[in-house]
Amino acid sequence: MGELNLSGNQMIIAMIIGIILLVYLILKTKVHTFLALIIASIVIGLVGGMPQDAIIDAITSGFGGTLGSIGIIIGFGVMMGQIFEKSGAAKRMAYIFLRLLGKNKEEAALAVTGFLVSIPIYCDSGFIILAPLAKALSSQTKKSIVGMGIALASGLVITHSLVPPTPGPVGAAGIYGANVGAVILWGMLIAIPMLIGVLLYAKFLNTKIYQLPDESGEGWVRSDFQKSVESSGIDFSNENLPSTGTSFAPILVPILLILLNTVGNIITIEGTLGSIFKFLGTPIVAVAIGLLLAIFTLTKDMSRNDVLATMEKGISSAGIIILVTGGGGALGSVLRTSGVGEYIAEFIAKSSIPPLFLPFIIATLMRFIQGSGTVSMLTAASITAPIMASLAVNPVFATLSACIGSLFFSYFNDSFFWVVNRTIGITNPREQIKVWSIPTTIAWAIGFVVLLIINMIFG
Repeated sequence: MGELNLSGNQMIIAMIIGIILLVYLILKTKVHTFLALIIASIVIGLVGGMPQDAIIDAITSGFGGTLGSIGIIIGFGVMMGQIFEKSGAAKRMAYIFLRLLGKNKEEAALAVTGFLVSIPIYCDSGFIILAPLAKALSSQTKKSIVGMGIALASGLVITHSLVPPTPGPVGAAGIYGANVGAVILWGMLIAIPMLIGVLLYAKFLNTKIYQLPDESGEGWVRSDFQKSVESSGIDFSNENLPSTGTSFAPILVPILLILLNTVGNIITIEGTLGSIFKFLGTPIVAVAIGLLLAIFTLTKDMSRNDVLATMEKGISSAGIIILVTGGGGALGSVLRTSGVGEYIAEFIAKSSIPPLFLPFIIATLMRFIQGSGTVSMLTAASITAPIMASLAVNPVFATLSACIGSLFFSYFNDSFFWVVNRTIGITNPREQIKVWSIPTTIAWAIGFVVLLIINMIFG
């Protein structure tokens, strides 16, 4: 749909009113985020002077265009995540990394586990599944549960925020029109220094908040800090878990296929081989293959009805994410059609504000205001996509800018803040902020600095 010849100042005012209304509806009313996005889209269009038919057309085309392929990927991804949760594949990966990384590397092992597990599984579920392992390691090694918990939670939340096919990054990539394979590649690269920074902080906090599981395993005890011991004596062999290959394959195969497709496009592989790479590496096909692998290799001990019920549980949770993603696309479409994106882009081009800061700043503010990382990055993408396009900003880096901004200072309005702190027995509010708000802010700061460096070189 072509842009309309509307007053730039009027559309700026309309956008500001719409964003304020959006934030108010999400924070202060019972209106769901999806409905709030659609209402904000309509209000922006009406206040900005768009014809009524043009508003409706922009909303429907933006919703449908964004979800054309992204909705399928999100649906497949959450179904696979539920199978991982039910089958014990996530635990198997944790044990493998513990053995591979060796003694005195328990935090790193938990972080790497979270890093991979969060690709198909939501942060909250992944942390609850793996928390008993962190607790057992803390008890055995005499390392504070705080360091173990931060390491595991950080690995989970960083990947969840940066690497498709988790719903938020996939939705943001769809709104910006970014290549999903490139987002995976750069997202994983940027996530590494973020994770290292948080691990260093976790080791520092280990000595400041020294807390271990008590002998009963039901509560927690505080004592003077003591040196850790080896964890090699822990035996998890009595658990009935999937094999290493079947646990890793549903995650690694889709990622490899998508990356092969991306690399094939860069180096231009011709002929039949290039066509095969392109087809199998299409995100929809790649994630479908991963889901099929999960179904046929991880559910051998489950009945057909149990498998279907498990996947349907995932589908029910995907519905909200799909609607919010589509709502973000609708809002972006209204802004794009109105021409406000180009109007703001012209202003930014004349100013000293680097364009890549915009998604980051908006996502940061939205995160601090309402708590949800997914809503933050999708809102930032919706608002800034027309501007980024007008300024010819690399859509992959614009996507990651919004994703990194969504990590800022997780605190009381973020459900994962409570999951992490309550699970590891941290009840003092000041300590809760040290345990989880500060690590997410460290990841946020490191991630954006690394992104700016990468953008200077490759942008």
